[in-house]
Amino acid sequence: HIYRGDFHPRTKLPLIPGHEFSGIIAETGSSVKNYKIGDRVVVDPIIWCGRCAACRLGHYTACINLKLLGVDLDGGFGQYVTADTDKLYKISSNIPDHHASLVELYAIGFHANNRADTKENDILAVWGAGKVGHSICQAARTKTKNSIFMVDILDERLIIAKKNYTNIRIINAKHEDPVQVIMDETDGRGVDIAFEAIGHYEDVNDRPNPVQGCIRSIRGAGTVCILGLSGEPSDVVFKELIWREGKIVTSRNSHGEFAESVENLSQCRLKPDVMISHTFASSEAQMAFHELESHPEKYLKILLKMDE
Repeated sequence: HIYRGDFHPRTKLPLIPGHEFSGIIAETGSSVKNYKIGDRVVVDPIIWCGRCAACRLGHYTACINLKLLGVDLDGGFGQYVTADTDKLYKISSNIPDHHASLVELYAIGFHANNRADTKENDILAVWGAGKVGHSICQAARTKTKNSIFMVDILDERLIIAKKNYTNIRIINAKHEDPVQVIMDETDGRGVDIAFEAIGHYEDVNDRPNPVQGCIRSIRGAGTVCILGLSGEPSDVVFKELIWREGKIVTSRNSHGEFAESVENLSQCRLKPDVMISHTFASSEAQMAFHELESHPEKYLKILLKMDE
């Protein structure tokens, strides 16, 4: 989003980006007690004010003054970054650095599942087979073994899901009607939860937009969870949601799910290598962004390795 200018004027230049990163503690303040130089950690980049109505309720991701390292303040693309100890999570020795750098992304997936209240045996649909969609899917697999439908228009991303996840039905919206497939294969019941993780979408064959598709695919009293950050409006026929007495919830960033992500990585319940499409040196950052922008079908997540 920053690369495309989507966060203008929020993001001020010059800026060191990078809000998804792992590192090694190089120096500690005089009052730090539970961390030492050499500890391997990941950093929760979210900084909340603690004063607004949402913060007073403990709902920090809804803070009206929310800031992120790497978005509003200098972040992880630099050689050094400063963080408070309450934002740090130690990484066990069985989690390599390149897997640890995915913890922030996994926390988004776990937060979405927690916001939607994914339960054992729930049937899910995920609109969007990009990095966030895969994060939602992998997090969901720690909670339910039931069917997951994944919808996209890029076969390459869908094939990754088909090859690596169990009990998954991939749907290319250019070739199949996602809502019809879901209803046919659930005997007209629909899914318990539908996640929208696309944001900017492309109109395809008169299919409903992703939010509308999610609404039409849920069962009675089902849930739609929206994550996609898009500036475009999405037309919704609300009577379709009202008839189902369905619920729409939104999900932004994470809310304490770093610990859940680290634990699941440590227990080998996730598939981080599926997410990593390529690794570039930090000096090749411009090339990496160009590749993501020019060939989205080839990549889920590109990592930058800081130069030694």
